[in-house]
Amino acid sequence: MDFRINWNNFLIIGLVGQAFQMRKIRLTNYPDGELASPNIFMNKSNFKWYAVIGIGIACWYAAERI
Repeated sequence: MDFRINWNNFLIIGLVGQAFQMRKIRLTNYPDGELASPNIFMNKSNFKWYAVIGIGIACWYAAERI
């Protein structure tokens, strides 16, 4: 059996996870459907997803080039 890791999964998990986190932040801080502030991207709970996305991009790049 072939148990290779698909490095794109890090990227997909990071993007989907961040989308759910952003939705949670928006609903918590802006409950009336008003537009969210551009500072929502700097919320400290987003940085873990940025790290996962960064790992996914680095692994994808390495897998394509090496």
